[in-house]
Amino acid sequence: MEGTVTNAEKYFGRFCSLLAAYTRKTARLRDKADQLVKQLIDFANTENPEMRATMRNFAEELAKVQDYRQAQVERLETKVVTPLKFYGPQIKQTRAEIKKCKHTRNNEIKQLEKLEKLRQKSPSDRQMIVSSPGVQPGASGLGAGITVRPGRPLVGAAG
Repeated sequence: MEGTVTNAEKYFGRFCSLLAAYTRKTARLRDKADQLVKQLIDFANTENPEMRATMRNFAEELAKVQDYRQAQVERLETKVVTPLKFYGPQIKQTRAEIKKCKHTRNNEIKQLEKLEKLRQKSPSDRQMIVSSPGVQPGASGLGAGITVRPGRPLVGAAG
């Protein structure tokens, strides 16, 4: 489980960085093409009427392509990069939950070990310890304490 979270954290971080870089480069390409369109129009204004019309048409078509590139940049930002950013906090939350579960599991294991030591220490009370209604290892759930005898919790038990 931890390996899956670590792997997701590693790769989703890379995906987010690369897609953001791709989006920025696409936006820069759009900006450069917009500059080219402006230069083409400026050049067209200095030429004869026939060349001017041709250059203006070419500049208009290039501007239309850049409108599509603008839409691409906006879609990448809103539909890809932004949703991908939300995985970072979600992965951190999952990692925290795994850590909490492992801590709780380790506490329960310690409680069971203490119970076993108590059983070994007092073999004559073994039947009473086992049949005691407070002893429910495994059924204790997350964070619940194990009671050896009714009203007397095991030392160090959580809950």
